[in-house]
Amino acid sequence: SRYIEASSEALYALISDVTRTPEYSPEVVRCTWKKGATGPAVGARFKAINHAGRVPDWPNWPVITIADPGKTFAFERTEVGGGTIEWRYAFEPQDTGTLVTESYTVLKKVNALGWFIIDTLAGLKDRRGDLNRGMTQSLERIAAIVEHAPQTTGPERS
Repeated sequence: SRYIEASSEALYALISDVTRTPEYSPEVVRCTWKKGATGPAVGARFKAINHAGRVPDWPNWPVITIADPGKTFAFERTEVGGGTIEWRYAFEPQDTGTLVTESYTVLKKVNALGWFIIDTLAGLKDRRGDLNRGMTQSLERIAAIVEHAPQTTGPERS
C-alpha cells in the first residue's frame, strides 16, 4: 500500500487503462486490448507481454474481473504451468489523496513445470519477493506519474 496525493478516480483511470501498465510495472512490456475491448469492463480481455529473469518475453491474456471506478480494479491471468493469479488494486480516499493497495492472490498454484521454468530457466529464485518488490516499485512509479502530472484547472480566462 502507498498513500498517493491524487484522487481515487484519477488513480483508477491510470491503472485501469491497461495500455499504460508498462509505464509503471517493472515486468510488463506491453498491453493491448483484445476481442473488441477498448477499456475496463468486467469480462474485457487484454494481452500482456511480460519480461522477468533470463527467459524471453512471454504473453498472457488476462480478463478483468472487477471494474468499480474509484474503488477497485482487478484482473486474473492464467498461464500454462503458471497457475492463475488475481491482481487487485483497491483505492481508499484519505485526506486529499488516496491509499492505493496493490495485491495478488494465487487462485491456482504453479505446477512443477512452471516452477522449473521460473526457478531454473528464468533464474528467479525468490518469486514471491520479486512480486512484492515489483508492487512497491509500481506504486512508487504510479505516484510519480500522477503527483507530477500537470493539474488542469479549467479554461484560462483573459
